[in-house]
Amino acid sequence: MSTAATRLEELGLELPAPTAAVANYVPFVLEDGWIYVSGQLPLVDGKLTCRGSVGADVTTEDAYQGARRCALQALALIRQAAGNLDNVRIVRVGGFVASAPGFYDQPKVINGASDLFVEVLGDLGKHARAAVGVAGLPLGASVEVEVLARVLDD
Repeated sequence: MSTAATRLEELGLELPAPTAAVANYVPFVLEDGWIYVSGQLPLVDGKLTCRGSVGADVTTEDAYQGARRCALQALALIRQAAGNLDNVRIVRVGGFVASAPGFYDQPKVINGASDLFVEVLGDLGKHARAAVGVAGLPLGASVEVEVLARVLDD
């Protein structure tokens, strides 16, 4: 069993089936060893798990868990692109948080994704990041995460 697969098992996590695009885009692009993962929403079985504005309708902790779900889905796509997770590095994470007026803890929400990447990939999960508050996200989601990863040379 691979290192990442072992860590996922130890965490009690299973990668979901890779998500399909719902419009005129692709879930990821693999170009010259770079994997660009489209924005992921917190979905389980096609249903949004975290909906509304953080700081009004949704707690920071619930949105943190939503960001973890987004990261788990991104890992499923990265594994599909790279063949496994042991030969990839997370380079950058872009996190978007539907924020109520006066909510300024976007980094705490996106820590859900960042923490998951490091828990699963160790040092290769450490990355540059942006955590941005927005007025709204697709389907009314509370959080969206996009990822840039790199396939490492053997």
